[in-house]
Amino acid sequence: MKNAEIALHFDELGDLYELDGAIVHRVVAYRNAAKAIRESTASVEEMSRAGTVTQVPGIGKTIAEKIATLLETGSIPSAEKLKAKYPPGLIEITRLPGFGPKRARKLFDELGIQSLDDLKAAVEQERLRDVAGFGPKAEENIKQALAAGPKGERILLSKTIQVADSLLSAIREHPSVERIELAGSARRWAETVKDIDFIATATDAEALADAFAALPLLGEIQSRGIAGVKAVTHNGLSIDLRIVPPENFGNLMQHFTGSGKHNEALRTEAVKRGFHVSEYGVLDDSTGITHACATEEEVYELLGMQYIPPELRENRGELRAAREGTLPELITLGDIRGDLHMHSVASDGRHTIEQMAAAARDRGYEYIAITDHSATHGFGNDVQADQLRRQVEHIRSLEIDGIRVLAGSEVNILPDGSLDYDDEVLAELDWIVGSLHTSFRLTEKEQTERIIRAMEHPLVDAIGHPTGRLIERRDPYPLDIDAIAETAARTGTFLEINGNPDRRDLNEINARRAVELGATLVIDSDAHWAGTLPNIQFGVATARRAWVTAENVANTRPWPELKRKSAERQSAQARSS
Repeated sequence: MKNAEIALHFDELGDLYELDGAIVHRVVAYRNAAKAIRESTASVEEMSRAGTVTQVPGIGKTIAEKIATLLETGSIPSAEKLKAKYPPGLIEITRLPGFGPKRARKLFDELGIQSLDDLKAAVEQERLRDVAGFGPKAEENIKQALAAGPKGERILLSKTIQVADSLLSAIREHPSVERIELAGSARRWAETVKDIDFIATATDAEALADAFAALPLLGEIQSRGIAGVKAVTHNGLSIDLRIVPPENFGNLMQHFTGSGKHNEALRTEAVKRGFHVSEYGVLDDSTGITHACATEEEVYELLGMQYIPPELRENRGELRAAREGTLPELITLGDIRGDLHMHSVASDGRHTIEQMAAAARDRGYEYIAITDHSATHGFGNDVQADQLRRQVEHIRSLEIDGIRVLAGSEVNILPDGSLDYDDEVLAELDWIVGSLHTSFRLTEKEQTERIIRAMEHPLVDAIGHPTGRLIERRDPYPLDIDAIAETAARTGTFLEINGNPDRRDLNEINARRAVELGATLVIDSDAHWAGTLPNIQFGVATARRAWVTAENVANTRPWPELKRKSAERQSAQARSS
């Protein structure tokens, strides 16, 4: 059994435990185990049989026993029990307006309701009114919810990517696969997605469809054939695999990657040029020939355009730029030289400074800044001034080969725009991120003035997660982004794109506007342990969606250049004050 297949079983187990309401640590443990198995360079099966599999990070005795059972029997008993306990149709019920796992579970436990059809029948038979917590009014509300249909909940991209990577890792090893790639909004690195699309070519389409449908993460197969597979995962995520001839691969990838608005605008543009574009090909009206395109580049070239990167396909001016040959050279993950926002055990992080530095060095960074939370962060483990001074001394004493560690802090910006360390303490630091962690209910004018005053402080290098939003959980506080960006350009203060997948703040719209107004950005991970350093990829993706180039981002530059710019800014602001 290949590592990818073993990992897929543990991905599935994590999802099933999440549905079952298990404690988060158990769910995370199985997902971390899946990741470790998938990334192991040695055969986990061979290590299991040799009794050495616990040498893989994240694999303890319990998981090792489950691996052994899986290899022996082909399944994990706890997963089979949970799959028997929770049918895939239950997920659809949780998506109805006013429903959630607890209410759906209650109806499942007491009435055996396991699908929307079951629920509809129970409502018509007035069976719900006898269940505690429900009643005639609840039945009427559910009847209306059923008429409205599921709420189409969108899922955070980071969670979706985990599922997509798991499925791709497993199916790419199948002998029938020629090529399979992720498409859809996930390929565009949108903040949230509602489903996952794959496009594939195969030597044997039927064999690929059968193999894909048999993957453990898929809880319900809705359709299967030589054209592809439609399915739903155990945690309710819709999956669509399209299997196409190699000569049409580019047509399908373009069609299923572009947003609806991008594709609509592309079709309109094509008609003006005498073409009709669809997933089946590009029809040239003048010749009557339909061109099959093996690559997306061919599609755009036929229409007289540059290739448009997936992240830009949102109908925000990319078609005109592609036609004029003026698309920007977007920043890449490889352009990032250092990460300037991360935490250690001194505040709310899980790893030491040395551990964070070693992990960052392994990623190829030249420098990092340790920016633990300041004195009034308000969530515990705040670093008081004396502690910060000791931490600075410790960082100065470090000698870690291959990477420079900077002494920094994520300083709270108080409601009046002042900072919660005095200037004497701040002057000892290499890097200062000013962020808002309290008083979110100020007016737009007050919040804007608060941040502007912080940017006018000569020692503040960057503003962290400027709008304070949490995707799908907390709206951004009101800000005048133009005023913030104009001040950033004037003071030389950097504005952050925070790579935490729950934040991605600045968002793509605000980041693009900030650059247009002359501001320079910084892209950081906001990592709280070594395993979250890769979150910077979501920051880079946001920057790409914002049309940002490497030149627009501060930490694509070597540290001496950044240090020089910081000194110039401090000197200029000191003169102006």
